[in-house]
Amino acid sequence: SVSPSVSPGGLVAAVQVTSTADKEHNWQQCSALVRRAAAQGARVVFLPEGFDYIGDSPQHSLQLAEPLHGDICPCVPRECDVWLSLGGFHERGEDWDSTGRIYNCHLLLDNSGSVVAAYRKLHLFDAALSGAPALRESSFTNPGRELLPPVPTPVGKVGLAVCYDLRFPELSVLLHARAVKCPHVPSVPMSPECPLSPQVLLRARAIESQCYVVAAAQTGRHNAARASFGHSLVADPWGTVLAQCQEGPGLCLAHIDLSYLDKVRRELPVHGHRRGDIYGTPG
Repeated sequence: SVSPSVSPGGLVAAVQVTSTADKEHNWQQCSALVRRAAAQGARVVFLPEGFDYIGDSPQHSLQLAEPLHGDICPCVPRECDVWLSLGGFHERGEDWDSTGRIYNCHLLLDNSGSVVAAYRKLHLFDAALSGAPALRESSFTNPGRELLPPVPTPVGKVGLAVCYDLRFPELSVLLHARAVKCPHVPSVPMSPECPLSPQVLLRARAIESQCYVVAAAQTGRHNAARASFGHSLVADPWGTVLAQCQEGPGLCLAHIDLSYLDKVRRELPVHGHRRGDIYGTPG
């Protein structure tokens, strides 16, 4: 839990990895980068969707999936003393035996390794983009059933989302209405023809919701059919990119300044200007 003596805000890290079907390799890669982020003073470290693995096919992903129990991140020692946002864990839920499908689960762990929140992706990616392999996530994944309220962490309240959720501004507006300070949207850009579109959307979500956005991305070649663009980033409430990775595994760090965020919201009180009498009130 967050100690009352710890003032919210501080350094966050967005970690960028190249996941494959080799779980052990992925754990070692994540562990090394989390240790590095902790050594540089990060209070919360964000890992991308598919941090545990990226299978060679939907069937392979189902085979590799695990239930949500035990030590979720065994390779990160507790002495790192950081919170972890695990942006997309392949979860065999309680309905696995009846549905044969998994959940794309975004986990938030405190500095003791305990699961504080588990958000299951609401919007499933069903698309055939030019230049990228067709993907029908709904063929092997169950959609989540609820949007979690923002979770208090050492850097402020964090709203949980996953990748394709980014395309739906209603989600960001609702999180803002519930007092989110620092939403996290793990991003796995898939289209080599439009590699920058996720960055545009991330900055738009930051601006319209007046919050910080942390986006941890996959990078490089995962298998013969799939690759990711990288460019993890942290954006401020004006959409300014505070820190960004390029291509290849690594991390970027940025300071979350909640006093600055509050100043932005006071000077431009967008939320108070919403015309709920015309188009309804979020939440």
